Amino acid sequence: MPRNPPRPSPAEARIQLDALYAALSRGEIDLAHAVRRMRHISGLTQPEFARHRGISVQALRQIESGRGNPTVKSLNAIAEVFGLQVGFVPIMRA
Repeated sequence: MPRNPPRPSPAEARIQLDALYAALSRGEIDLAHAVRRMRHISGLTQPEFARHRGISVQALRQIESGRGNPTVKSLNAIAEVFGLQVGFVPIMRA
């Protein structure tokens, strides 16, 4: 996936969002990749997305790299615009 892909059309964004929801529900995607995909669906750069969601660019970069230790508040700030919230989910066993 390109670093900063162009903003998708509304129809393409809906397809990407549905695919994200499906991957999340199947436990196929980790937090870092989910947040990165959310940002790409929005078509925003890291600084733009961080500003839009009210978090620091540094926090967003750490989350997207998998090295962050984000608060529930930060994660909910990111997720709410996509109709998601942080919660407990069953562990998927193979």
